[in-house]
Amino acid sequence: MLQHKDARIQIVPATPADVPLLLDLIRGLADYEKLSHEVSATAEGLHAALFGPRPAAEAILARLADPAATPVGFAVFFHNFSTFLGLPGIYLEDLFVLPEHRGKGIGKALLLHIAALAQERGCGRLEWAVLDWNRPAIEFYRALGARPMDEWTVFRLTGEPLEKLSRRPERPA
Repeated sequence: MLQHKDARIQIVPATPADVPLLLDLIRGLADYEKLSHEVSATAEGLHAALFGPRPAAEAILARLADPAATPVGFAVFFHNFSTFLGLPGIYLEDLFVLPEHRGKGIGKALLLHIAALAQERGCGRLEWAVLDWNRPAIEFYRALGARPMDEWTVFRLTGEPLEKLSRRPERPA
């Protein structure tokens, strides 16, 4: 367990028993980002993705005061790979702190924990995306030394377009 310099903040790995709480925090994040309509995650799916035979991601929780306290923030991240660096990296999928607990160093403690993991695991970089309108987050990340990758555009396939592409036959050589 990483202890933040403020001993009241504890960062702990999520456990299978934390899945319902994680799902509530994910819904809180989606509400904050005005994307609640996009949440289709279930406790069963989250449990399989985080704690199944082949975990796709890791989750950590931030608690105040003591280990029995209810978490007030979370982060979900997974490994990716940079061909240019020839090294693994970590992609931070989500970082969220309950609104009433912001400004207490919790988000920074979560990010510091993941940065330390990236260093321990020999990663060449830590990356994430932020919504353009989320000025408080952008300013927070810049203050930590992160820089925006303005020259890159993120693309996404999901739902029907993903299914359609997966069914396309390969072209003959």
